[in-house]
Amino acid sequence: MMHPEMPICNTCGEQVGFVSNGSGVFVGCHECNFPICKACLDYEIKEGHNACIQCGTPYDGSLTNVAEKEPVTHTTMAGHLNHSQDAGLHARNISTVSTVDSEMIDEDGNPIWKNRVESWKDKKNKKKKSVAKVAKEVQIPVDQQMGEKQGSTEANTMQPLSQIVPIPKSQITPYRVVIIVRLIILGLFFHYRITNPVESSYGLWLTSVICEIWFAISWVLDQFPKWCPINRITFTDELSARYEREGEPSELAAVDFFVSTVDPLKEPPLITANTVLSILAVDYPVDKVSCYVSDDGAAMLSFESLVETAEFARKWVPFCKRFSIEPRAPEFYFSQKIDYLKDKIQPSFVKERRAMKRDYEEYKVRVNALVAKAQKTPEEGWTMQDGTPWPGNNTRDHPGMIQVFLGHSGARDIEGNELPRLVYVSREKRPGYQHHKKAGAENALVRVSAVLTNAPYILNLDCDHYVNNSKAVREAMCFLMDPLVGRDVCYIQFPQRFDGIDRSDRYANRNTVFFDVNMKGLDGIQGPVYVGTGCVFYRQALYGYGPQSLPALSKPSSSSSWCCCGPKKPKKDLEEFQRDSRRDDLNAAIFNLKEIESYDDYERSLLISQMSFEKTFGMSSVFIESTLMENGGLAESANPATMINEAIHVISCGYEEKTAWGKEIGWIYGSVTEDILTGFKMHCRGWRSIYCMPVRPAFKGSAPINLSDRLHQVLRWALGSVEIFLSRHCPLWYGWGGGRLKLLQRLAYINTIVYPFTSLPLVAYCTLPAICLLTGKFIIPTLSNLAAVWFLGLFLSIITTSVLEIRWSGVSIEELWRNEQFWVIGGVSAHLFAVFQGFLKMLAGVDTNFTVTSKSADDLEFGELYMIKWTTVLIPPTTLLVVNLVGVVAGFSDALNKGYEAWGPLFGKVFFAFWVILHLYPFLKGLMGRQNRTPTIVILWSVLLASVFSLVWVKIDPFVSKGDSSLTQGCIEIDC
Repeated sequence: MMHPEMPICNTCGEQVGFVSNGSGVFVGCHECNFPICKACLDYEIKEGHNACIQCGTPYDGSLTNVAEKEPVTHTTMAGHLNHSQDAGLHARNISTVSTVDSEMIDEDGNPIWKNRVESWKDKKNKKKKSVAKVAKEVQIPVDQQMGEKQGSTEANTMQPLSQIVPIPKSQITPYRVVIIVRLIILGLFFHYRITNPVESSYGLWLTSVICEIWFAISWVLDQFPKWCPINRITFTDELSARYEREGEPSELAAVDFFVSTVDPLKEPPLITANTVLSILAVDYPVDKVSCYVSDDGAAMLSFESLVETAEFARKWVPFCKRFSIEPRAPEFYFSQKIDYLKDKIQPSFVKERRAMKRDYEEYKVRVNALVAKAQKTPEEGWTMQDGTPWPGNNTRDHPGMIQVFLGHSGARDIEGNELPRLVYVSREKRPGYQHHKKAGAENALVRVSAVLTNAPYILNLDCDHYVNNSKAVREAMCFLMDPLVGRDVCYIQFPQRFDGIDRSDRYANRNTVFFDVNMKGLDGIQGPVYVGTGCVFYRQALYGYGPQSLPALSKPSSSSSWCCCGPKKPKKDLEEFQRDSRRDDLNAAIFNLKEIESYDDYERSLLISQMSFEKTFGMSSVFIESTLMENGGLAESANPATMINEAIHVISCGYEEKTAWGKEIGWIYGSVTEDILTGFKMHCRGWRSIYCMPVRPAFKGSAPINLSDRLHQVLRWALGSVEIFLSRHCPLWYGWGGGRLKLLQRLAYINTIVYPFTSLPLVAYCTLPAICLLTGKFIIPTLSNLAAVWFLGLFLSIITTSVLEIRWSGVSIEELWRNEQFWVIGGVSAHLFAVFQGFLKMLAGVDTNFTVTSKSADDLEFGELYMIKWTTVLIPPTTLLVVNLVGVVAGFSDALNKGYEAWGPLFGKVFFAFWVILHLYPFLKGLMGRQNRTPTIVILWSVLLASVFSLVWVKIDPFVSKGDSSLTQGCIEIDC
């Protein structure tokens, strides 16, 4: 029972409670009365902290009764977990044969990893005693978690590592009010539209109403997840003070970086090398950083360029750390157009910078020479320096390859200091196996890194995204290493920022509205979606384990009902619902130990048995043991002599056969946008994510600025959404059983998978203006005064919503307008093709590819922006532009013929057509290219005005007098 006036424990957030005889409130320190409960006090003394963490006074020994540690007994796994109160252990389904399993058996014939699990669970149960107590009785609100002070051995470690900064009420309250008002006006608007059909053009009216209703639904799905936007700030100095004490080893958690590349001829090795160099030079303890590079194309060029990169890193890394260089990717550092002497006070900096730039230029020459050499493959294949053939000559049939560079036992930098570990990985490929592209490569890296380093956190980057802020990892650790904040966080997502985009951002490549508006809104619910790069994962979440604070499923009762206002269902139906829900959880392995208690002995033993682990994670005892180590680190049974062999084993092409990889654990298969699917599964398990936006962008990458390339990028994303919509993981029906995905979060995920279907009503709606102008009909009847009020109110509410959104988010009007324009451009082109391609692929098994053919280029700045590449994706928007322009000309012609009474209706139709043309204007500019530097708007207006004035000229007929009507008639009768 909670007592409102009782002090709250400063460590776990629970009330401190009474002494054993009930005579008064429990007091741990009689000197300063520091609030701490008995469970936390026992834990502090077990850890060797025998003095008050606030005043330093020794604790009174009579207050505690810490039991001696009992020796670990080798009981069965199921029996051992029966009395464990820990949260978050799950199991799965998998198979394959390990090359070192014979070495993992003890004298009694039992697997060593199984014995390790028992001792590991015993330690974990004692260590998490106070946290389990909190999770059992009280769930601390997220806002309180962020501000809660953490107990430690020093007073200064009690400061929070991060803080939520809510949007000011003066900004968010009007925003919410306008959203509600807009929703009400929408209802009144649709009431008018439905009750006032246009009889003369019923088909056009009905089409427009259906399209408008769909747009309204899309707006609701997009708008309401932005209801509770928040900002966050981090305190990296406090992180260092807590975990990096002077004279002691750093206690910061280790991080494994993942970098993926496939074809070095399409993804230049120099770009990948800059990403790797920026990782190796990150501001983080070198023994806590490992960089894994996945070469899914098994290219010798990638391997040789990585050899050169490892050698150059011996000079580059100490230079960056000595002079605090930002960014730490040499290509982008040396290309900066800034005063590089700013804030530099060391006299040797200029000289060393010049020498380093010269070394980098020489390094670039060596890498470019490798690229030039790789343009033509020898008939006999590539050979290595020792004369042996390169194992990856056949990219579709080759063994797994691993090479470790640098690290603890590798080469050191030029100053003799240790460098982070760098590992080259190319997984095995054989014909007849599904390899699952990027998602499969990422899962291979998960297993390799677990065997070799097993850091508790994973940061994945695309090969063209470099570390722009060397303290980015520390920013993430401010959340993940906070005991209360990070205990249910599956990943920290950073926004994507880009280099090399044209100043006006013609095709909305920066995606600012999504990253600065939508993602902040999601951060206030259950967290941002995973966007594929710039993300720090908690490794245990990738293994399918649930968060420690995961609530148990409620047990059925006779008084339960399906909803508070609906009729009660029979008890049998409710029991079936609970059983189905538990079965879903069992299949997905998304329950915690408290939930396991509700299963019978058979279910529990089957779940926790060794066979279940092997069916889930695969038959590698070393890897299975690593999955149970919550804080990372290598297993006690790991044999350094066999680690590489085991690592090769876990990247074999048959390792994932009949396992849960890609189904329930790791990166999820089934869509080209595996990122959305992977994050969605984690949120369904009860995890939450956090959006981190440091002042200096954490990572920067490159984006296609050419029209065709940009549309094909959007086509790929939209196709992935359609694939998810047609799969069992569709947010419309997946994950309801556990009840762990919040409603607004589900709306956001539904929006991410249904937005491509908006292309169908959008194409129809953009065609209506031209039809109205050509036929003389319209979709709206003559407006009454009341109807005019609804239309005006709707337009004003749209404008006001945008203005208030700009106010709290900080995005500019131009960015909002560019986003609106590209929503139409992408909707009538890439999204439309994605819908048809998705249905063909998922329903008929037909995989359609759209080829891009380059026509011309420009060598000037942003020359790629003006390249014209013809592709079938360009046909629909081009058609819409042409028919609307023709419609405008035809409308003016018709008005000139009919007289002044036709001009009034004409303006409404022309406004409708110009709405389409203005939204497609960036597309028109891209379609026309540079055109000898003549602005596209000049050409557009020239064509329109010339057409209109030509019609006026013909109508006026100034050179033919009215008296010559007979001549005119005769001229008309002449057959020319």
